[in-house]
Amino acid sequence: MSKAISNPTKVPFGQKVAFGVGMFANQMFPAILGIFMVVLVQSFGFNGWLWSLVYFFPRIFDSITDPIMGFISDNTKSKWGRRKQYVLIGGLLMGVAFTFMWQLYTDNSLQYNFWYFFLWSIVFYLGLTFFSVPYVAMGYEMSDDFHERTNIMAVAQWIGQWAWVIAPWFWVIMDDPEWFPSQDVAVRELAVWVAIPCAIAAMVPAIFIKSKSTLEENYEPLNAANIGGSLKKIIDSFKAAFKLAEFRRICGATFLIFNAFNTVAALTYFVIVYRLFNGDAAATGIWVALFGCIGALGTTFIVIPAVTWMSKKMGKKRAFMWAQAISIVGYIMMYFLFIPGKPWLYIIALPFFSFGIGSLFTIMMSMTADVIDIDELNSDKRREGIFGAIYWWMVKVGFAIAGALSGVIIGIVGFNPDLVTTEQQGAVDGLHAFFCFFPMVGTLFAMLIMKNYDVTEDRANEIRAVLEARKAISA
Repeated sequence: MSKAISNPTKVPFGQKVAFGVGMFANQMFPAILGIFMVVLVQSFGFNGWLWSLVYFFPRIFDSITDPIMGFISDNTKSKWGRRKQYVLIGGLLMGVAFTFMWQLYTDNSLQYNFWYFFLWSIVFYLGLTFFSVPYVAMGYEMSDDFHERTNIMAVAQWIGQWAWVIAPWFWVIMDDPEWFPSQDVAVRELAVWVAIPCAIAAMVPAIFIKSKSTLEENYEPLNAANIGGSLKKIIDSFKAAFKLAEFRRICGATFLIFNAFNTVAALTYFVIVYRLFNGDAAATGIWVALFGCIGALGTTFIVIPAVTWMSKKMGKKRAFMWAQAISIVGYIMMYFLFIPGKPWLYIIALPFFSFGIGSLFTIMMSMTADVIDIDELNSDKRREGIFGAIYWWMVKVGFAIAGALSGVIIGIVGFNPDLVTTEQQGAVDGLHAFFCFFPMVGTLFAMLIMKNYDVTEDRANEIRAVLEARKAISA
């Protein structure tokens, strides 16, 4: 029987929803960005080299600024608290930058469009850093209750998943002449319609989530004279975080599952078109969009509620293990149910398939909040921003590596998108095999890493009890 902490923080449902609305923006912006990026090649003439530069360099910039933002957020003294002001500024900056970065015209030179897009991308990712790092940290500190943390992340992921339900349909809208005469016109107009509601959604947590003043807290000084010391403390914070075996396991498992899944997610279009429709893109219709949409709906209405229930009944670790085991069944089913001419069969596998990536952040973000308590026990500091920055840095690095691995897989199997299936059956079969079994291998290794994760509900409550006693003595 678990020993409950004395005063666990129960968060009102409205506060959970406010946090979840921010998650919608956090997922919608990158979801749409991934779709719009194709237009740079198809409509604006970006070659592979230019496309790689605008794809990777801003993300490298993002990975550098994230930990700095985490340190700043953790040590901000303000009557509004540590997070809200940055979330508000970041949401506004993302909306403005996303709108302007897509105001590209085919009449401009390639060089002009490249630098215009590249520089606005830097501004957008700066806004994303300002928003996402404090936003994620805000979620970690909303409750100190073991199960309430899972509830918060479940509500947030449930709302955020709607971004992935909506986003695939932009493929259909952009290419429909009844909507837009061309893709370049489509991205210019759609960028505005995406940016405004997403910027508002990003600012909702800053407006509605309660916070307390930190003016009297004993934080690290944030000033120009101390910037060298601050950078050293950032490095020290990173080292302290990675000294925690539990956090290393969370990051490693997330990296493997997210990286493996996204490596093959980039191949979805080719697998559906060439495996199921013999390379006939016109005959494919909405089946590519349906794959992502139905998968996200399965996550929304099946995976997240199921995993939340499992976590309460059997603990977070066992819930993680069972969810990933179910996903392995889905990967195997996907291999046998991708039958040419019968695309509807893959729908049967999608709920199982979705358990892997669909459950990942609900459980892992909740686990991270528990690990932050261990760090406080060791350091007497609350560093949600640093832990959030490190965790999402792993996710972003995984995303970048996944993009590169997708191309490697295409090269390994010898796939050529200019040929129909009958001319390259072996390559298409190889692509399909990678699509099903590559994420399965990543999942198995992730499960092996998490085998010895030992932050149980009892241990988490014991840690919270010690922290409460410590605070009572110092009060």
